[in-house]
Amino acid sequence: MKFSTPLVSGRLVKRYKRFLADVVLDEDGTEITAHCANPGSMLGLKEPGSRVWLSLSDNPNRKLKYSWEVIEADGALVGINTAHPNGLVEDALKAGMVPELNGFASLRREVKYGKNSRIDILLEGTDGGLTYVEVKNVHLMREPGLAEFPDSVTARGAKHLAEMSDMVAEGHRAAMVFLVQRPDCERMALARDIDPNYGKAFDAARKAGVEAYAVGCSVTVEGIDVDKPVRILD
Repeated sequence: MKFSTPLVSGRLVKRYKRFLADVVLDEDGTEITAHCANPGSMLGLKEPGSRVWLSLSDNPNRKLKYSWEVIEADGALVGINTAHPNGLVEDALKAGMVPELNGFASLRREVKYGKNSRIDILLEGTDGGLTYVEVKNVHLMREPGLAEFPDSVTARGAKHLAEMSDMVAEGHRAAMVFLVQRPDCERMALARDIDPNYGKAFDAARKAGVEAYAVGCSVTVEGIDVDKPVRILD
C-alpha cells in the first residue's frame, strides 16, 4: 500500500479524545489538529515530542485535513492508522502471504454475518466453501521483538471471536489474521494482563476450531507493505 500523496512530518504535542492529535509541523512550526483513526489506547505510541507523519487530504468537506499515519517509536516506524489493515490483509491474501488461506476463488469485504456483525473478509473457495477472516491491527510492543494484542479492553473483539466460533460450528472455516504494523517484531502474544476476557475468548475460539495467523509489515513514509509471517506464541 502506497500513500497517495507525500506525508507531512511533525512533532506530536498530544493525542486526546481518542480521535484527535495536536502536531507541530516541521515545515513551518504551525500547530494543527489531525484525525487519529485509532480507537485503542496506543500504549507506547503517543509520547509528546515523537516524530510523526501525516497525510493531507484535498477533500474540501473534511473538517480535519490531516490524518496521522506513522510514528517513530523504539527506533522504528510504526503504522497507527487502523483504517488500513483490512486492505493490507486483502493484498497479502491475494499475494499468498498467508499460505494456509490460499486457494480461494473470490474475496469480499465487509459481509454481514452473525448477530448484526460484519466480517472483515469473506473468502469463497473453488468448492464453494466459506472462510470468515477477521483482521486485527497490532502495534503494541512492550518487550523488544514481541508484538501484543490488544492494547486496551475490547469487548467487541471477544464478541467477534464467539461469532466466528459459531461459523465453524456451522461447517465453515474461520480465521483471525493479526496485522503487525511495525517491522521490529518477529513474535506476537496476547496481552492477557490488559484484557483477560479477550484472552479467554481467544482460547475458547481456538478450541472451537478458529484459526489464527499473524503477519508483519515494513513501514516507510512512502507506504506500508506486508512482508513476513509473525509467529504467534501460545
